Amino acid sequence: MNIQALLSEKISNALIAAGAPKGSEAHIRPSTKAQFGDYQANGVMSTAKKIGIPPRQLAEKMLPLLNLENIASKVEIAGPGFINIFLDKQWIAEQIELTLQHEKLAISTVTPQTVIIDYSAPNVAKQMHVGHLRSTIIGDAVARTLEFLGHKVIRANHIGDWGTQFGMLIAYLEKVQQENATDMALADLETFYREAKKHYDEDENFAELARNYVVKLQSGDEYCRKMWRKLVDITMAQNQHTYHRLNVTLTEDDVMCESLYNNMLPDIVADLTAKKLAVKSDGAMVVYLDEFKNKDGDAMGVIIQKKDGGYLYTTTDIACAKYRHEMLHADRVLYYIDSRQHQHLMQAWAIVRKAGYIPDTMSLEHHMFGMMLGKDGKPFKTRAGGTIRLADLLDEAIERASDLIRQKNPAMPENELQLISQAVGIGAVKYADLSKNRTTDYIFDWDNMLAFEGNTAPYMQYAYTRVASIFKRANINPTALSEPVILANQYEQALATRLLQFEETILTVARDGLPHIMCAYLYDLAGLFSSFYEHCPILGAENNASKESRLKLALLTQKTLKIGLDTLGIETVEKM
Repeated sequence: MNIQALLSEKISNALIAAGAPKGSEAHIRPSTKAQFGDYQANGVMSTAKKIGIPPRQLAEKMLPLLNLENIASKVEIAGPGFINIFLDKQWIAEQIELTLQHEKLAISTVTPQTVIIDYSAPNVAKQMHVGHLRSTIIGDAVARTLEFLGHKVIRANHIGDWGTQFGMLIAYLEKVQQENATDMALADLETFYREAKKHYDEDENFAELARNYVVKLQSGDEYCRKMWRKLVDITMAQNQHTYHRLNVTLTEDDVMCESLYNNMLPDIVADLTAKKLAVKSDGAMVVYLDEFKNKDGDAMGVIIQKKDGGYLYTTTDIACAKYRHEMLHADRVLYYIDSRQHQHLMQAWAIVRKAGYIPDTMSLEHHMFGMMLGKDGKPFKTRAGGTIRLADLLDEAIERASDLIRQKNPAMPENELQLISQAVGIGAVKYADLSKNRTTDYIFDWDNMLAFEGNTAPYMQYAYTRVASIFKRANINPTALSEPVILANQYEQALATRLLQFEETILTVARDGLPHIMCAYLYDLAGLFSSFYEHCPILGAENNASKESRLKLALLTQKTLKIGLDTLGIETVEKM
């Protein structure tokens, strides 16, 4: 049930019937205060301005034409022309009944799209660090959300396996005669990377060899390809373990290396040249973009092929977008890459569109995100100033969660403690990030994220177990509830209305790629359930009709919390 969409359609139709132009929008939003009803329509104001009449006059003309029979108990004009809508309690109750009958909470059917989500993108020959966390978990939450709604989601773990660092690694492996890379642990590769970089910076002959290997790699040299394949395989095997711990849905099948597009690069350069988009400049092939200016105000040049014949990340990203249209038939592509890559992506996509490689209907979206900061307001680091490995962060989260749960339940069996600590610890790290607007930086704080109060994973997981325990304590089968939902007081009505706003919430997350909106919704829902639970006895209700009605509200709360947390990749537990 999408109340917002239903009301929007009806009010827009009434506006048009009252003389407003076609396409006039209702601008419906949930009310922030109970005295303003459940929803407010603010579209009268902007529409009245367009047609040159006072807003209140348009509202008074529109109101008799608005058909909200059996949906709203009252509709009123407020101030200069705002419309306050008070939903009918009986209608709300009927929608709760309908929602309970559906496994997916009666979410409206969407027109399926093929959506590619580009996220995580760890570095090869290095362990994942905290800098990879945001892309990985935000991208995964949006992937889960879109999949839940019925879209075809293609997860793309775009791995850089084609750049200068591979020339360095291959050259260094050759130098020390350790070509059997499959026997090396990832930690060894990190040492190799540091040593290779040192040689690259200090030894010009080595650097030249490394650069030559990059060109050979891009040209399909068998020896070079064999070496980089080993490096990629070792890295991704370790990363897959981290994804499993994080409850992230990426698999080995989702890896899309840059090398996938290698065969396309020569043709792209030739085609851009033929279309007079690319020109030779100092031996390199360059596309000049009027949309981007350098410091002198001239069109910025974007190199797509170096004078030594090597290609750049921009060339690969052009090929990537083209491939995703031609081979994967994407309607929409979401990139979860940090804000520092924004101009690079915009330039690549500008070239893609100028060349006509994708249709205008295909959406390319950079869903950028801010940084994880320490309490000092600087990028989150170890005390020594080093980068924190993601595996170490997760270990600490589980250990801290275990200590907290053991304090609350000292008699809990060890195997049960381990399972719950895993869910709570990992959930806390993820939720602390997902609950913040992805476009902003946020402060990483262990104490806040593991608190059992406030907008945290432990609070949400506890709210779920609290609802689930009601049915366990009373040994009630939810499918046996036969009495209708009755909304007898404000607490029942407030909870029921918020439950029906789940679809509006999940559609917003899917549209904008902002999981914090789901977190805010679930937190608000948990608070409303707490107030309902406090003021409306469930198992001790005055009669069976009230008891079953309240049990149905509790059941839908439990289901909604479960599905909402699932879309975030947060595990629920039956006991804490």
